[in-house]
Amino acid sequence: MALYAISDLHLALNGEKPMDIFGQHWSKHDEKIKENWIKIIKEEDTVLIAGDISWSMKMEEGLMDLEWIHKLPGRKIISKGNHDYWWTTISKLRNLYEDMDFIQNNYYTYENWAICGTRGWICKGATGFTAHDDKIYNRENIRLTLSLEQAVKDGYKDIIVMMHYPPKFNENQETLYTETFKKYGVKKVIYGHLHGAGLKNALNGVYDGIEYIMTSCDFLDFNPIKIL
Repeated sequence: MALYAISDLHLALNGEKPMDIFGQHWSKHDEKIKENWIKIIKEEDTVLIAGDISWSMKMEEGLMDLEWIHKLPGRKIISKGNHDYWWTTISKLRNLYEDMDFIQNNYYTYENWAICGTRGWICKGATGFTAHDDKIYNRENIRLTLSLEQAVKDGYKDIIVMMHYPPKFNENQETLYTETFKKYGVKKVIYGHLHGAGLKNALNGVYDGIEYIMTSCDFLDFNPIKIL
């Protein structure tokens, strides 16, 4: 039994969003993910998927991509990304598959670890940050706090947070998210969202006692990374 992570699958199995427009390494990337996943993930393993699951705009369209994930080995814990417009009511999502859990103001467990999280947003101080961004930024921190409060209330001390957006962009930056991590004793943070030139800003390593792990699938060469 092991815990893995990967994010930004950007599935479009209906063929409407070819990913190779972002570079040849994205050509048939779903086949690469599937091949690598099957090689390393066993049915008893758990995989964290931190957002940008599907390009679909509606749930009915996204079901093809969710079904593809469902058929892969292992249990999956999924959080929302900025492109997941198909994401519908949480109760409907939780009733889809026994092997797929969806985080929204709640948490799940892996052995003695609590898996918490939220989508996140661009952080204050980013270029072009607006009052509208500030509203979403604060709202996402509230959702993160709700997730963490439940886990801590239930007695969990080993906590992993999964976010889509980077919770900070350099090792010295303090954000609402990093303050919340410290308040609740978070030990590991997995995140994605960054691609291409943006990957130069990816934080990987331990900062202020918290391990940050970048999981965008192109950063990982389309291989799930072992977390525990």
